[in-house]
Amino acid sequence: MSPILIATCICRQMPFAKLLPLAREHGWTLQDVMRETGCGDGCGLCRPYLRRMLTTGETQFTELLTE
Repeated sequence: MSPILIATCICRQMPFAKLLPLAREHGWTLQDVMRETGCGDGCGLCRPYLRRMLTTGETQFTELLTE
């Protein structure tokens, strides 16, 4: 069975690969990403992925992350 690829905020249909350059350009924190894009502010399931994205630069995940 292939691992599931998690690479998008489902609520906003925004790929993490598109968010990362914006976040880096503007020096955004997780709260800034949520405020400016709405990502992570809907159902919240992508928050752990956004947090790791901001820390490591990863934009694709194959493991389930929780808060």
